[in-house]
Amino acid sequence: MREPRDRSSLSGEEVVVIGGGFGGLSTACYLADAGADVTLLEKNEQLGGRASVLEAEGFRFDMGPSWYLMPDVFETFFGHFDREPSEYYSLSRLDPHYRIFFKDGDQVDLVPDLAANRETFESYEAGAGAAFDDYLRKSERNYEIGMEHFVYEHRDDLADFIDPDVLRYSWGLSLIGSMQDHVENYFDHPKLQQVMQYTLVFLGGSPHNTPALYNLMSHVDFNLGVYYPDGGLGAVVDGIVELGAELGVEYVTNAPVTAIKGQRGGFKLETRTADPADGLRGATPAADGGASAEAAITSGDGRSYFPDLVVSDADYAHTEQELLAPRKRQYDADYWESRTYAPSAYLLYMGVEGDVEELAHHTLVLPTDWDEHFEQIFENPAWPDDPAYYLCVPSKTDDTVAPEGHSNLFVLVPIAAGLEDTPELRSRYRSLVLEDIAENTGVHLRDRIVFEEEFCVDDFAGRYNSMKGSALGLAHTLRQTAPFRPGHESGEVDGLFFTGSTTTPGIGVPMCLISGLLTAETMAGSS
Repeated sequence: MREPRDRSSLSGEEVVVIGGGFGGLSTACYLADAGADVTLLEKNEQLGGRASVLEAEGFRFDMGPSWYLMPDVFETFFGHFDREPSEYYSLSRLDPHYRIFFKDGDQVDLVPDLAANRETFESYEAGAGAAFDDYLRKSERNYEIGMEHFVYEHRDDLADFIDPDVLRYSWGLSLIGSMQDHVENYFDHPKLQQVMQYTLVFLGGSPHNTPALYNLMSHVDFNLGVYYPDGGLGAVVDGIVELGAELGVEYVTNAPVTAIKGQRGGFKLETRTADPADGLRGATPAADGGASAEAAITSGDGRSYFPDLVVSDADYAHTEQELLAPRKRQYDADYWESRTYAPSAYLLYMGVEGDVEELAHHTLVLPTDWDEHFEQIFENPAWPDDPAYYLCVPSKTDDTVAPEGHSNLFVLVPIAAGLEDTPELRSRYRSLVLEDIAENTGVHLRDRIVFEEEFCVDDFAGRYNSMKGSALGLAHTLRQTAPFRPGHESGEVDGLFFTGSTTTPGIGVPMCLISGLLTAETMAGSS
């Protein structure tokens, strides 16, 4: 990857970062390393944003992201500060990477061994083994070119994409067409198509609305591998918080920002004292990264802040519509209402007696035809009748996340953002999901649950100020990718910047880490 641009112009600037998700944490580290005086304000009782941690009755759950993908991005991030991820957390490569139960009774494991995966593909379709190799070669090329020349670079307007160098690098990339069209060029069997497309859930799209360029995720999946950070994704949050503290970042939790006033050199941020009732039952209070992190974290008291520059990692729409005066907004309410949002989710976190032998650490349960589920997310929003869903059982790998003799697992069902969310609907859906798990995996959970907690549309909206209760933000449709995403710099308020999943490069923990770099460089270039 190329060297980050010079950010020395930020030295001595007082900066407040709003929001402690991965984008905010990353930005804070880059700014502090450049010599800025950085304070990060987090609305909730702990850092990590959607990567919250729930601890209760001896169980510890990652409530948001649970897949550690693209290890090269984490290495690049820590490497910028002359550190390595291993200084803050350890990794285990999963085997299998994940297991798939198809609802016709079929089951398949995808493993770290490419030869074994090739044989698996061939067993479904004659010639699919060779197609698998061809697909991964294309995916690897897209990944290497895409990461170096697009993801890590500033491509904020259409003019950037007609530059001769960009055209040269993009020759042969899958820049147009959908993932469905692209995958059909390689595989006829619908199950193999699903294997190559399941990662779209992490991008918040469907096979029909996600650009074919995202075939690069298969390189991430099969070649780079699937890992588990010991202690869960919360351990990664703790590590980045610890790094930021070493660089001089000050963290304030329980500090919801209620207004952004002023401009470059003269901002005023108003906060309120958080209501303890707003916190997550059993949530860890902040981070557990080490002595320097603990010393750098305080709890908010409702005071105002007066920085030179402001970065928002809070939900972009919330920042513009709720924290800024109308005349200082780049986008109106109609703009945000008209966007395509990544799914929300119905999540059920469960502490269970005994083992769940049938499940892997990561397990997917897929209908043989999942088009109806995607239609009920993007076309005709409704609670899915025949859901595709994900089960995570970290206690398969980490015996610290559950009491002895118990399993820790959660189920995540992608559902449409903005759906009605009531206790009655949740109760009905809980029954449907538990029955579906029993029928399609053989794991009967209902009478073994000793702890459970739900999280759904209204919780995403309330805890994270997420537009329409989306779990991820703006989906990666063709019209919401690269220059079509909102920018890192406000066009209306001098000195206000944005980071996180709504900006480029987009959704996912690795992308949010990179957004922190791009935001810091944008800030340096504007000073």
